[in-house]
Amino acid sequence: MDKNYTPSAADVKALREATNAPVMDCRRALVESGGDREHAKKLLAERGQEIARKKSRLEASEGFIGHYIHQGGKMGVLVELACQTDFVAKNEQFQRLAHDLALHVCAARPLYVSRDDVPEDVRKAGEADRNGKLEKFYEESVLLDQPYVRDETKTVNDLISSAVGVLGENIKVRRFARFDIGEG
Repeated sequence: MDKNYTPSAADVKALREATNAPVMDCRRALVESGGDREHAKKLLAERGQEIARKKSRLEASEGFIGHYIHQGGKMGVLVELACQTDFVAKNEQFQRLAHDLALHVCAARPLYVSRDDVPEDVRKAGEADRNGKLEKFYEESVLLDQPYVRDETKTVNDLISSAVGVLGENIKVRRFARFDIGEG
């Protein structure tokens, strides 16, 4: 690692395009990583998760309804994504996240937003069905625990934490609804 490394504007721009993190955060991460772009991405992700933990206590009373329609109108999803301010709710990146989450719900078919939403009887049945492997049940059934369909190296929760780090506000999925023609 080069302690005297100064990132070029092109390096900062490339990292920003890859992560959507603020310019100064990208520059700082590149300096700390000595120019190692992959290490800088990890640093930015860690910072985003730390910010998300701190912001999670703040009330999210604004938001946006993301939507996705698939198969010529035969399947659709609505996702209520909450944030703290109207300013962020109107942000293009926040709205794109809501759309991406709706697309994910359409593809991955989660049943619950978070582990806390899983009823105790369902939790016990899921554990019994998987020989005590409750984590697998959560990965299949809980939105925040699912691998994100566009990048399976991240969970949906990681994706949201990354957005919190960039947008600087608490972000929560309040609820989602999935509609399939012919399904009850």
